[in-house]
Formats: sequence, C-alpha cells, structure tokens
Amino acid sequence: MDDILLLQAVERYMKGEMSAQEKAFFEELRKSNPEIDQAAVEHTFLLNQLDKHAETKAYKHSLYEVAAKLTAEGVMSESPLKGKAKVVSFWKKYKRNIAVAACIAGLMSITTAGLIIAYTQKVNQSNKEDLIGKIQNTNRELDKLNNKLQSGPATNPVLPQNPDYRATGFLIDGKGYLVTNAHVVNRLKSVYVENARGEYFKAVSVFADNNSDLAILKITDTAFKTVLNLPYSIRKNNLDLAEQIFTLGFPRNEIVYGEGYLSAKSGNDGDSTAYQLTVSVNPGNSGGPVLNKNGEVIGIITSKEKNADGVVYAAKSMNIFKLLDAIKKMDDTQTIKLPNNSGLKGLDRPQQVKKMEDFVFMVVGN
Repeated sequence: MDDILLLQAVERYMKGEMSAQEKAFFEELRKSNPEIDQAAVEHTFLLNQLDKHAETKAYKHSLYEVAAKLTAEGVMSESPLKGKAKVVSFWKKYKRNIAVAACIAGLMSITTAGLIIAYTQKVNQSNKEDLIGKIQNTNRELDKLNNKLQSGPATNPVLPQNPDYRATGFLIDGKGYLVTNAHVVNRLKSVYVENARGEYFKAVSVFADNNSDLAILKITDTAFKTVLNLPYSIRKNNLDLAEQIFTLGFPRNEIVYGEGYLSAKSGNDGDSTAYQLTVSVNPGNSGGPVLNKNGEVIGIITSKEKNADGVVYAAKSMNIFKLLDAIKKMDDTQTIKLPNNSGLKGLDRPQQVKKMEDFVFMVVGN
C-alpha cells in the first residue's frame, strides 16, 4: 500500500469515517501484514502526540492573552529597565513582591509537576487493558461446560456454578505448577484449569507478584498425572527487536494461535521487566505463553494498549526465575523445576503447536 494512502486510511479509521466494509477490510489487512500494522500503530501515536502539542500551544496562547489584558488594564506593568541604578532601585522597591511571587511560582511548579506525574501514571494505567475474559453465562455456555464434565473422567472436580472469568496459564513444572497473571488470580476465589482434552482440575495460588503481574498456580487434584518432560524451555535473557513470536491462549473455549513480532524491548511507560509485542490478542489471552521460533518461552501476555490496535504487553520470562527465588525464600519446601531444553527447536510451526497445546490450560473461576 502507498505510504500516503496508508496514512490517509489510518486517519479515516481513527476519525470513524470508514464504512463498515472499509473498516473490516482495513482491520483484516493489518492482521495479515505486520508492516502495515506497525506503520498504522506508529502513525496513531504520532497523531496523538500532535493533538497533545496543539493543546499545549493553545494553553500557552491563552496565558499570553491573559497577561496582555492585565498589562493593558494596569494590573500588571512592564517598566523598561536601563542601567545598574534602575535595576537596584527596582529590586529594592519590589523585592518583597518578587520573593512572594517566586515562592508562589515554586510552589505552583512543584504542585504542577506532582499533578502531571500523577496524571501521567493514571493515564498510562488507564490506557492498559487487562486481558482476562468475562464469561457470559448463557444456558448454552453452561450446557457446554456440563457436557465436558460428564464426558470427562469420573475423578474430575465439580465446577464452580456460573464461572465468571476465563484466562490462560501454562505448565512450568510437570508436577502441576503453572504460570498465569496476578490480576487473574486476584479476581478468583476458586480456580480451575482445563487442558486440551477437556479435563478440569482444581488449582490453588502458590504465589503472586503484582509488580510483574505474574502468579504461580498448583494443580491439587489427584487425577492430574505428572508430566515427565515439557517440550519447551524458559528463556533467561532478552529477545532481540523484530524477532518473530507466537502465542497460544483461550480468548475462546478452544485454544487460539496468534503470531507477531517483538516491537519494543520495554513495556508500558518504559517498563524494563516487560516487552511490547505486535500481535492480535483478546480478553482470555491473559497469562498465555509467548514463544520464539526455537520453542523458548520468552514472555507471558499481561495486557494490551486500549488506544492502539495490536500493541500488546508481555512480562519477560526472566520474571519467572525471580518468582521462584521469592517462593524459595518464603517456603523452601516448594520445589519447582523449570524445563531446561526445548524439544520444539527445528520443527515447523504446526508441529510446534501440536506438541505445545497439551500444556497450555484454560483458567476459569469466580
């Protein structure tokens, strides 16, 4: 697509000037072409920055007009200062007023800076959207859950009545330890996980860290069978910019695949513990793994940007190691052993997903 046409299309999309057919075509084009999607995201940010700059200039202009009006009415004066004597005389005459004005200006500067910082943090947080899915408890949804329960093993637990939320988690230890998001665990009093075969297991929270937005779950059902070898590994160091990634998660009642690339080495507001990704996600993807082409888990989906399509944030996988250190200090009886080697390296993508999906779970509860 021509650059000028692309920019025009982005502006029309943001202003809501596209027809429903044009909008659907443009969104599909972004999903299928990462370069166009990234260009759209960057131009969206540029337009937002231009709007903010225009607002700042308008504010300054209004201040200049107020100052000019006060001067014209005699409330303020602009006496020209020439020579050392006039400067000294001016200082002696107005030093008290100047000192008071300076104190007020300093106080206003500090207050304004504090308000700006607080507002900026609030805006940055409000622009993020958690990706936990709200389950619509229709009769059809409940019937499907009950059918899965009846067709599963007799040892399956009884599901909570009308589960409220759905998210994603994945095994990091074959003994039943999973990673998901802290904001998922914080909303759930009862937690259940479902594997790709439709089997449900009761789980409990072992540890949650709100700073990294990660939590460790432990499957407590005796029906769960220990997995000897997980086919993927957990990466300890950072991924390179523009590397291709893929995700698995549960924005629906079945596992969903997505692919994209690393678009920034830091997360929201320069958060060094997270990545920015360009990939398509939806509510329910929270806690899902992000993997590179070699089958290494490089991150965990946490949230997405509300005002820019395709901008997603993921906690870096190195945070998992920090969680395990914290758990060990808190309770040294908890022994969690992370997988070391990836059995997905060298496989094509369908084979990687096929070997991986048995270890990615839907997290539900209320």
